[in-house]
Parts: sequence; C-alpha cells; structure tokens
Amino acid sequence: MGATKNKNITLDDIARRLKVSKVTVSKALRDHPDISSTTKREVQSIAAKLGYVPNLIARNLSAKSSRTIGLVVPKLAHHFFATCIESICSAANASQYDIVMTVSQENPENEIKHIQTLLAMRVEGLLISITGNTTDYSVFKDIKKRGVPVVFFDRIPVGIETNHVITDDRAAAVRLIEFVIQAGYRKIAHFAGYSHTNIGYERQAGFRQALTAGNLPIRAEWIIEGGFGEQAGYDAFKKLAVRKDLPEMIFAVTFPVALGIFEAARELGLKIPDDVDVVCFGGGQFHRYLSPALTFMNQPASDIGEQAFNLLLEELRAPETYAQKGIVIPSQLVIGETCRKIKVYNKK
Repeated sequence: MGATKNKNITLDDIARRLKVSKVTVSKALRDHPDISSTTKREVQSIAAKLGYVPNLIARNLSAKSSRTIGLVVPKLAHHFFATCIESICSAANASQYDIVMTVSQENPENEIKHIQTLLAMRVEGLLISITGNTTDYSVFKDIKKRGVPVVFFDRIPVGIETNHVITDDRAAAVRLIEFVIQAGYRKIAHFAGYSHTNIGYERQAGFRQALTAGNLPIRAEWIIEGGFGEQAGYDAFKKLAVRKDLPEMIFAVTFPVALGIFEAARELGLKIPDDVDVVCFGGGQFHRYLSPALTFMNQPASDIGEQAFNLLLEELRAPETYAQKGIVIPSQLVIGETCRKIKVYNKK
C-alpha cells in the first residue's frame, strides 16, 4: 500500500494497521528499549510506507527538550544577515539543534507574531535581531518572564539588560571617520539609521565624536535618519541633492544605504567618488562588485552568528549558573576605491 494522499498520517493510523497500541508505535519510532527489534522494524516499515511524518509541535509540547531554536531576523535578502544565518545554522548542526527561522521584514508586528509562534512551538531558546522600527519591548519582557533563554545579535533593544553579541559600532564609526578626515575630507554627511536602534545610535555617536575631535562642524542638515535599506539611501541622497549643497563625503550607516546612494547619484548624473564620495558600515564580499569599490568597516557577520548561538547554548546547558553577558566583536577597516584621493586644503 502506498502513502495515503491528502491525509496526515498519525500514530493511530499505524497502530490500527499493525493492531498494536499507540504507545507501542510511539516507543518503536523513538527506538525505546521496551520494544522488541522485530516490532520496531515492523512499525518503522509501515510508517515509511504510509508516509508518516512526526508532528514536531505535538512532540515538543510533551517532551522536556525540543532541541529547536527560534530565529528572528529583520531581512533575508541581505548579505550580513544571510552570513549570520549560515553561521548560526552551522553551529546548530554541530550541536545537534534544529533552527526554526522567521523573517520580520522590518515590521514590528511581524516580529511579535513570529516570537509568539516560536514560543508556542516550545523552542528551547531564541536568537533575535530586532527590526529597525521596534520601539515596544513588552514582548521581550514576556520572554524573560517565561524563562526562555534569548540572545540578541547585531540589533538589540536599547535600555534593557540583554544577552547579546554585537560589533563595536561606535568605535568602528570613529575609526572610519578618522580615516576619512586624514584623507583630507572636511564636508562630511551621515545617512543614519534610526537612532532608537543601537546600531543607528552608536554609529551616529561615533560619527559625531570623530567630527568633534577633528574640529569639524556637525551640520544638522547633513545628518539624515531614515532606515537601513537601499530606499533610505536613495531618498536621503535625492533630498540632499535638491538643496544643491552636496558634501564631499557621505558615511552610510549600512551597505544597502550605500547602494541606494549609488543608484540616486547615477540617476542624477553624478559620479562617485569625483562629485561625491561614499564610505559605509558593512559590505562583506559584495563591495568589490561596485564601481568604484567601497571603503567600509567590515562587520564580522560569521563570528557574530556563531557566538550568538554559542552564548545561547551556554545558558541552555547551565541555566542555574549562567550569568548574563554581552559580547562585542571588533570590526575592521577595508580600503577600497572610495576615500582614496588625498584632498589638499588651505588650512588658514
């Protein structure tokens, strides 16, 4: 007999076929020592023929350990998050955990819905990178009340204590802008993310700190908040171009924002780096495909993902003795074809 179509095969179906109890079938499929080898083979054979697939949600509800981790990310079509996810999955596989991934699409309502779904599935822990629009942290407080371990990575809630893995956003932004200033640029703008997120706030703080240290003016109209994606960069550049007062250099908060700048500049007939120059945070392996290739701060996405999983695993293995912690991983300056021409100024 082939697999029954249009029907979810249950333990009861297998039990009726073999005229044994549901408990016997359940134990046989779990290779329980109470069940003889002959019965196990018969149960497994019929289960395969019928096309039986275990109900993981039901199993998780009854089991002490589901060995599943819930993952919530804001975007999927993004090199940084794709690399983080790959690293998380590799670390999970090595530790014999399954990952249930959800994508909030930068929507806080989706984020809450996904978290609630994952909790209902009885995941053992959560790995979360919040949306750029998340300002209500009540769902995260609910997770804590439930006693479910959670580690935030890259984007974390501001103002509440969390387990987290991030990069050195402020210090890295300072290093990048110092490099820009040393190259001779004086009129520097920043297309910032939302300042209510840690990465938006810290990178803007680093930008301001470096300009102040370099005795350069901070022009409010040259700091444009708007998000972390391509559209944000595109819209910000168009807004700036209308004023006909372009800076020499734009520091983009993320690589996608930099891509938006490239697109807007192309449409306006402006050349990078001749008419306006660009540096950014993030870029990974894709920066070299741009013309010119970007100078950027490289986020260690793979390390962030792996350490986020390992931090969660540390708590899962020893919840009684685990102490909450945050890990900061340094970023590295990658010099491309932007921000390379040394500019000479009259310093009077």
